[in-house]
Amino acid sequence: MFRSRSKLPTSSHISSYVKCYSFPLRIVMESFHYLPLSSVYTESYLYPSFEKKRAGLPNAAFTFASKSGSEDTYYQPRALEKHADSILALASVFWSISYYSSPFAIFYLYRKGYLSLSKVVPFSHYAGTLLLLLAGVACLRGIGRWTNPQYRQFITILEATHRNQSVENKRQLANYNFDFRSWPVDFHWEEPSSRKGSRGGPSRRGVALLRPEPLHRGTADTFLNRVKKLPCQITSYLVAHTLGRRMLYPGSVYLLQKALMPVLLQGQARLVEECNGRRAKLLACDGNEIDTMFVDRRGTAEPQGQKLVICCEGNAGFYEVGCVSTPLEAGYSVLGWNHPGFAGSTGVPFPQNEANAMDVVVQFAIHRLGFQPQDIVIYAWSIGGFTATWAAMSYPDISAVILDASFDDLVPLALKVMPDSWRVLVTRTVRQHLNLNNSEQLCRFQGPVLLIRRTKDEIITTTVPEDIMSNRGNDLLLKLLQFRYPRVMVEEGLRAVRQWLEASSQLEEASVYSRWEVEEDWCLSVLRSYQAEHGPDFPWSVGEDMSADGRRQLALFLARKHLHNFDATHCTPLPAEHFQMPWHL
Repeated sequence: MFRSRSKLPTSSHISSYVKCYSFPLRIVMESFHYLPLSSVYTESYLYPSFEKKRAGLPNAAFTFASKSGSEDTYYQPRALEKHADSILALASVFWSISYYSSPFAIFYLYRKGYLSLSKVVPFSHYAGTLLLLLAGVACLRGIGRWTNPQYRQFITILEATHRNQSVENKRQLANYNFDFRSWPVDFHWEEPSSRKGSRGGPSRRGVALLRPEPLHRGTADTFLNRVKKLPCQITSYLVAHTLGRRMLYPGSVYLLQKALMPVLLQGQARLVEECNGRRAKLLACDGNEIDTMFVDRRGTAEPQGQKLVICCEGNAGFYEVGCVSTPLEAGYSVLGWNHPGFAGSTGVPFPQNEANAMDVVVQFAIHRLGFQPQDIVIYAWSIGGFTATWAAMSYPDISAVILDASFDDLVPLALKVMPDSWRVLVTRTVRQHLNLNNSEQLCRFQGPVLLIRRTKDEIITTTVPEDIMSNRGNDLLLKLLQFRYPRVMVEEGLRAVRQWLEASSQLEEASVYSRWEVEEDWCLSVLRSYQAEHGPDFPWSVGEDMSADGRRQLALFLARKHLHNFDATHCTPLPAEHFQMPWHL
């Protein structure tokens, strides 16, 4: 029995669940559960560094708070477990390095003639011997763990929770932090309550995505054409599933996660201990397990606590240290989640898997946490704009969407970092496998939208950070306004908005605004009268019978309401005072 998790940052030595019923079998299974050859996210063994600063405790100590004693006791691995775990952790790092460098190593060995049968056979003997030694070390670690009564107590609680997820069992399990693979599933995409009244939920093949148009329209799709395109398709597939995916989502690389682990664990501890965060595992329709953290502010006096902000992180962002801090500081309830393949989430972050994960996160917010769609705001930073716009398209009743430092389409940004000679291959690969079509999805959302543009953004500009007109956030704004207000965003309106977008400071913005003498009261009255007569659904035909000057005023007014500037680089955290709800009539 344990009190609160605030005093219980336990170790990764308390790591895994073993469903077994005899002591010898439990030892063997526990020993092999954590082999370094599997790329797992070993949580919390660096928690002590955080606790050391907080409580002045030695770095090897781990807390267990029991009801019977007034003083905390600290879990310390015994010598056998400690040394075996160090050996396996080192082997895990070496395996990861070998995995990522294997193409170069194989090419080198082939050039040197080391891949002949006479050379490979002795090498396989050495590799087999090494694996047997590592298996023996894993068994020793398992014995060390199972001779520790505190570890056995943890396993007992974990097994009980897997058999019966009662409130009491989950409360006791929440006192521990351990390998998230063994965490029981808290919400399943197929839960009956989650699909009541839904219109065609996802299948096991995944949720619906917008598919790109064929690269060569009008070409007959004959067998011969398919054969001709096959080499290009194979090349695109290989590029996307090797280099492309890791360049696009570097946070899914195991070595990077290993390096960031101390920071992630401290961030997770802060969310749980200081913000009363609740961690949960969600099972998506593709079988991926999604790691989430929920902070509930509905019990506070602040009215914004009734709103839930679902945060979508960047390509190397994690909820532990990501953009969740901004709405938290602003007083909102917050639900953070990690991309597939990031930290505790499983899978790989391809667009289909990303959308599947976002779907189960929204369903969890509505049907388990109890928020109405009208009380949910989607907030995304950078590449998180893809899942945010997908959610906006798929759940049209949500309250609003806020996109910070995001872009309209991935292709221009991919071409920016690749050689010109690869243009055709890059375009084909992105369209077929990594199609982050944010603007297309956003235009299918009818609700309020706010875009935040970083004036010194070095990531989503296609030239240099100083060239603010190459910021792809501009294109996202223009495509949104052109879809919603096509009669306003004609030549003169488009030209006025481009002039306003060239402004990189508030003074320059005001200068453009005053040059065209924008009357905000008149703009509001025009929009409100149109909405009252024709309804709220976009696109609107307002501006059809308007003068060129009127269209310019209306275009500038709408641009200013939909986009705010933030004078910072791409990775600067957004201050809470800049987190505002989007404008709406």
